[in-house]
Amino acid sequence: MDQGSLVNEQIEAGAKVAAEFDKYAPLAAAFWVKDIEYKEWYLYLASEQINATNFDLAYREVVRIFGGKKRPGMNIFQIKVAGLDNPLVKGVCDLQRAYPNVAGSHLWTRRLGDVMVEDAYIYPLPVSVAG
Repeated sequence: MDQGSLVNEQIEAGAKVAAEFDKYAPLAAAFWVKDIEYKEWYLYLASEQINATNFDLAYREVVRIFGGKKRPGMNIFQIKVAGLDNPLVKGVCDLQRAYPNVAGSHLWTRRLGDVMVEDAYIYPLPVSVAG
């Protein structure tokens, strides 16, 4: 099912979640990505502090942040936490190193690391919340 374009409502909701998660585990990258095959949007929260030993605790923190609050344009199942070994995270971090001004813009149909994506939006770090 094609979910269409990422809208400002989703970008703002994701920024709030990312800014809060950053207090738990400092983010190396935060970005939305639309999977080229399944056409679904996912918010990735990536930190060097996330690994196989604490992956479940990181998701528990996401549940705490979400806390039953309404997040217009997104749901908790769209959030993925990852360490720096994730192929998408590696691709985004490499892109940010090569092009520091890429954050805050859309990237359509491109390869991020070894993964093809239909669309992506990368947050500048630290993630700030408007308003």
